[in-house]
Amino acid sequence: MSNTTNHPFRKKWGQNFLADGNLLDKIVRTINPKNTDSILEIGPGEGALTERIYPKVKEMAAIEIDPMLIEHLKNRDSLKGLQIVHGDVLLQEIETIPINNPVRVIGNIPYNITSPIIFWLIEQLDFWDDAFIMMQKEVAERLSAKVGTKAYGRFTVVVGAYLNMEYCFTIPPDVFIPKPKVDSAIIRFTKKEIPIVPDEKYVRFNKLVATAFSQRRKMLRNTLKAWNFAESVKERIDFTRRPESLTIEEFALLIDLHSQ
Repeated sequence: MSNTTNHPFRKKWGQNFLADGNLLDKIVRTINPKNTDSILEIGPGEGALTERIYPKVKEMAAIEIDPMLIEHLKNRDSLKGLQIVHGDVLLQEIETIPINNPVRVIGNIPYNITSPIIFWLIEQLDFWDDAFIMMQKEVAERLSAKVGTKAYGRFTVVVGAYLNMEYCFTIPPDVFIPKPKVDSAIIRFTKKEIPIVPDEKYVRFNKLVATAFSQRRKMLRNTLKAWNFAESVKERIDFTRRPESLTIEEFALLIDLHSQ
């Protein structure tokens, strides 16, 4: 199905609609929806993917910020019974959405809020099972970046402490309306059985890693000088190192041994 409505593409919401039937079918096969699933879709747009998944699952909710698209979704016969939530996904809590959790999450999300949405998923680990997120290919590469590379940073470290990532496939620009200027990718996220950093330390861990990478060319002893580390930490981690040389486990050790 191509997009036949004349919806004005709203740049402020980063809207790019999928308009290739074969690709939509491939996405559905990748997600592999089951009749026992509760699905949460972020940014359904005109419902091209929604209408392919909705008939195959137990229940489905969609979060959409654009009121014009809400009207369009409500008027589609194929989507009767779909739970539509009007609002900004970052202000929603999965447990308050009117379907059972844990949900499976799917999203063709505005690329400018990819990182906040993945952090949003980490903050709500208890309420979802897996998530298929479409993002810029470059962002996907940052997520799987190796220690010591330019792409390795706060995003890689914080997400890698909690989530496993599987690169599903690359999507060229010409299947979207309007065409983005970059390749996209679909990534499947699942939760680590045991997070590298405990949930209750997430906020402090995120802050520590962000501080360390705020000046990535500087040594840890300069960027983290406001943090009080016990001598035992300094015996195990060399503070003349730069942040991109630390593994996720070493960052976890910093927060673990940090004196309050």
